[in-house]
Amino acid sequence: MPRDNSIKSVLIIGSGPIIIGQACEFDYSGTQAARSLREEGIKVILINSNPATIMTDPMMADKVYLLPLTVESIEQILEENQIDAVLPTMGGQTALNLAKEAEELGVWEKYNVRLIGVDIKAIDKAEDREKFRQWMIQMGVPVAPAKTANSFLEGKEFAQEIGFPLVIRPSFTLGGTGGGFVHSKDQLDEALNRGLSASPIHEVLVEKAVLGWKEFELELLRDSADNVVIICTVENFDPMGIHTGDSITVAPAMTLSDTAFQLMRNTAIDMMRDLGNFAGGCNVQFSLNPETEEIIAIEINPRVSRSSALASKATGYPIAKIAAKLAIGYNLDELKNQITKTTSAYFEPALDYVIVKVPRWNFDKFKGANDTLGLQMKSVGEVMAIGRNFKEAIQKACQSLENEAVGLGYYGKSLMKSEELIEYIKVPKWDRIFRIKDALMQGVTVKTIVQATGIDRWFIYQIQDICNQEHKMAEYTLETLPVEILKEAKKSGFSDEQIARIVKNNVTGDDVYEKRKALGITRVYKMVDTCSAEFEAKTPYFYSSFEG
Repeated sequence: MPRDNSIKSVLIIGSGPIIIGQACEFDYSGTQAARSLREEGIKVILINSNPATIMTDPMMADKVYLLPLTVESIEQILEENQIDAVLPTMGGQTALNLAKEAEELGVWEKYNVRLIGVDIKAIDKAEDREKFRQWMIQMGVPVAPAKTANSFLEGKEFAQEIGFPLVIRPSFTLGGTGGGFVHSKDQLDEALNRGLSASPIHEVLVEKAVLGWKEFELELLRDSADNVVIICTVENFDPMGIHTGDSITVAPAMTLSDTAFQLMRNTAIDMMRDLGNFAGGCNVQFSLNPETEEIIAIEINPRVSRSSALASKATGYPIAKIAAKLAIGYNLDELKNQITKTTSAYFEPALDYVIVKVPRWNFDKFKGANDTLGLQMKSVGEVMAIGRNFKEAIQKACQSLENEAVGLGYYGKSLMKSEELIEYIKVPKWDRIFRIKDALMQGVTVKTIVQATGIDRWFIYQIQDICNQEHKMAEYTLETLPVEILKEAKKSGFSDEQIARIVKNNVTGDDVYEKRKALGITRVYKMVDTCSAEFEAKTPYFYSSFEG
């Protein structure tokens, strides 16, 4: 179906101020959507209360309103402009909640404005925890045992029925706000009160915690002809219990068997098709039992999200841009792949590289803040690295964190003994991956670390490989370091500075650089082309590596 020509002007709702746990990833999506709609000759009006974002740059939209994100502001805009449709999926949960509130007050109907990219029933189904649970049961998709509570006493009663450990999940919040784990009776009262007050509808889901299960997220796009594509499958390095925004994430999924992936893929497609009658993007989160490969659905978000921005950069597939085009009537097969410019957008990207995202925290600026990670997001940003393998990508990401790490390691910073390290890594904190490396360097076994953290052993073996390379390099001076060992180190993402600190004699990163350059070990640039070099890329972007 070609574009809907009755849509001449669109109102995009932004995500408001940048709050910890609700970062500026929506600027990326909102900006892409605004440009995508203007390409089609559609007039774009934008509302966002936050001037410190690229989204509100006068070049991005035809008209920008720096107003509070309230129904009153929406009414003012609708009175001043002839608006045909509103796109609320680019401003996160804030925009969805506002669209729902305006619908309940009859604002869209009064001004004859259509909602595109999502529908109100879909917002309710996805964001109201009880409706989501009932919908999943109806579809035959497994979910964790849970009950919805609208009062403190109800919550307490359900908690006793379900048993500990529990998760408290408030309805209609973003970034896990108000959510938390409850391991014992003493923690229950505080967690329930916090969750109920965080939810705009004073509702929480009291759910059995599936601690230690693995977590995956799938990014989907769907058009009005019911075509659905999976753009990216992201695996959380950390097991269930840590908000995705606070977890190290890896794409494509590394430890998923094909049978489990196909089950997840088919379930996600069924969920998106059953969610509502709209064209646009969504993401689905699943938890997987590592022993049995049984999956349960955690949530579905009918909007672009933090992960959509990551998936766009990771695959080269501009999710928000295409989602905006689908919202105005196009089908996937009518749109061009933005990278090849010859194939259609109706395809699933193939990755011949590994992406690692590592969050960035600023606990040092917030004295007294609890630095244990949980369901409520605490990171203030993130870095993304691309490599030919997981080792290279994780080391490159660690080098980008701007916290004195020169790769996966601080070199001389950790003074903890192995017994202390094993206790320390049991609790998820911002530096856990560095401490896991310290423990492996001190000879702690992979099995012990897996038991202490619940992290999949494949990832721990990868870090063990980095440690083994480091032990090998530490036996030599820079002059005697064999070429093969240096080559392998560079392929595993070791920086020149890192190698300089590992080898025996006192050398600098520049010395390592000169040596490898003389040996012909230099960077090559690989292409992100969305289709593993199957088609020629017209607008690729590149990442560096030390592969041949």
